Amino acid sequence: MTINDDGALEARFPQLLRLTDPDDPRVADYTSLTDVALRRKLEPERGMYLAESSKVLRRALEAGHRPRSFFMAEKWVTDLADVIDAHPDVPLFVGGEDVLEAVTGFHLHRGALAAMQRPEPLELGHLRASLPDRPRIAILEDLVDHTNVGALIRSAAAMGVDAVLVTPRCADPLYRRAIRVSMGTVFQVPWTRIESWPESINTLQDAGFVVAGMTLREGAITLDELVAEDHEKLALVFGSEGPGLTQATEQRLDRRVTIPMMGGVDSLNVAAASAVVFYATR
Repeated sequence: MTINDDGALEARFPQLLRLTDPDDPRVADYTSLTDVALRRKLEPERGMYLAESSKVLRRALEAGHRPRSFFMAEKWVTDLADVIDAHPDVPLFVGGEDVLEAVTGFHLHRGALAAMQRPEPLELGHLRASLPDRPRIAILEDLVDHTNVGALIRSAAAMGVDAVLVTPRCADPLYRRAIRVSMGTVFQVPWTRIESWPESINTLQDAGFVVAGMTLREGAITLDELVAEDHEKLALVFGSEGPGLTQATEQRLDRRVTIPMMGGVDSLNVAAASAVVFYATR
């Protein structure tokens, strides 16, 4: 069998549904993917997120997440045959590239998309109980760029950070771009959203964490000095792009920390800074 044989794919995959109409209501999960403001509201409301590319999709499934449907060009079906076979009751939408682009708003060139059921948020108490004896966590305060969120989580995974907390105004780690930039590591690093911030700093301090915020303001100790203190429980806070940490957060910190710069460089992108901090404190 080849993918060009008439009816061969339908015979091989009974759940396959061919798309010819971009307005088909069955693929509403995939419409207007380039409208960020709409998707930020739509996806959490529907209890879903989108996994883009074969690698990211496989990592989501390995993490135990459940697919709602698959959406791809015909040429990708055989590459994902094992995934499709493992979920025989999940609809498989297949269409020409022009139809898929009309649905999503962009050219789908990374393989497959899948609408995934969004997992229930982790309870902060349960997350804390699962941490090791010498935990190291990261807190993302009001980061608005999904690329930075994804890159920071990827660095956290690579450097063995035990958990990530995001504040109420922080971008969604399960938004398509954040997931893609993280290369699916957002599925392996435990994370949850903090409902009360910066008041939650007090809760972390009561649990024995030293809460250290990265800042460029005067009076901060260096990253090397923080590492030399060798804290048993460390929470590292990263502020939003541009303004950095809020004043209310800085007032509650145990440590204010800076990365010394050379070569006339005054600062690093927050994702790059996080990689430096995670490596130094590993």
